Amino acid sequence: MSGPQILIVGGGMITHDQLLPSLYHMQRQGRLGAIAVCASRFSTVRDLARAETLLRAFPGQSFRASPDRDGPPQPELYREAIAALPPRQIVVVAVPDQLHYEVAMAALGRDQHVLCVKPLALEYRHAAAIEREARARDLLVAVEYHKRFDDRSLMARRQYRAGAFGEFRLGAARLFEKWYYRHSNFQNWMTTAHSDAFTYIGCHYVDLVHFITGLLPVAVSVYGVRDRFPNGNEGFLWTDARVIWSNGACLNVQNGLGFPDDAPGTNTQGLTLYCGGEDQGALLEHSDQYRGLKHSYTRRPDSPGATIYAEPSPDYFQYVDLAGVGLTPVGYGYRSVDYIVSSMIRVESAPDDCRRELLEEFDHAGIMATPHNSSFNERVIEAGRRSILEGGAPVGIKAVGAA
Repeated sequence: MSGPQILIVGGGMITHDQLLPSLYHMQRQGRLGAIAVCASRFSTVRDLARAETLLRAFPGQSFRASPDRDGPPQPELYREAIAALPPRQIVVVAVPDQLHYEVAMAALGRDQHVLCVKPLALEYRHAAAIEREARARDLLVAVEYHKRFDDRSLMARRQYRAGAFGEFRLGAARLFEKWYYRHSNFQNWMTTAHSDAFTYIGCHYVDLVHFITGLLPVAVSVYGVRDRFPNGNEGFLWTDARVIWSNGACLNVQNGLGFPDDAPGTNTQGLTLYCGGEDQGALLEHSDQYRGLKHSYTRRPDSPGATIYAEPSPDYFQYVDLAGVGLTPVGYGYRSVDYIVSSMIRVESAPDDCRRELLEEFDHAGIMATPHNSSFNERVIEAGRRSILEGGAPVGIKAVGAA
């Protein structure tokens, strides 16, 4: 096998559903080298290695697991796994939000490119530190905001920036994950002390409105409803946020872990932007939870939250049979990972004296989220956390680059 080695730190839901299959597919194409997955518990990597869907889609492929035997949790094991990599490979950060910064910095300290699930960090100063470290080493850090690679988003970005919608004035977004998320590892980390539904889910839509319009957020207020996970931990499991933008526009964002398990979609989500031009209104609406498919099966599938009547999405991530070995991943979840990893390979293929210029090109293009072009997200998250802990009080956001 050729190409860079990959280390995924974290073996949870996003690794199973999107990251590992995307990387397996690139490996099958001969573009990546060995893949390793490191978690704090052996049971996590063991279950991932035995996952039926992955075995069926990628027969004969496997990853190196850390830890490789049962024992007590090893939360710092990822440091050893990173240290074992040759320089300038790729580390994928797929751990709970509050751990992103330390894992990313550990990887950069060992001269590794970093693909991080969103958000990059919970504080702007941490995002800025990651950017400085990456720049000093000519490394690429990319935040996996996969909604940027949905064709709907790319179409909207091109048309909005060409003036087709005029100017965004008022909008609403929502994304509610299914109730069964409460029974997952979320109950151990998405607690009131560390995160909330807006921080974890709503950041997608803050990022997306900027991606489409180019506007920047200037203030946020987040009201959170406290609720209990099955293990008794308290979390802000329902949130309502209001984000004010640099042109005075307002976006309402509602999030939660509360979409009924028996509802036919995997979640409910969507974005509506009301805009105005010269004596003319304009509308941009993405109803993302329903993509025109209706299925009714002979029996209920085994996966969590699955229903016998379903309205599946073909867009985020699916497996299709294109003949040949196994199954092929398709959708914007795969395209996002492919784009980011391919960009890292481009950096390594470039002459040493051209890498800085290429990295600046990625920053300026704004298609892929980097610390330089997306740290407004960390500004919003930091202000949002302050707001939610103060009962929804409005909090201003400093301009990116301000002290």
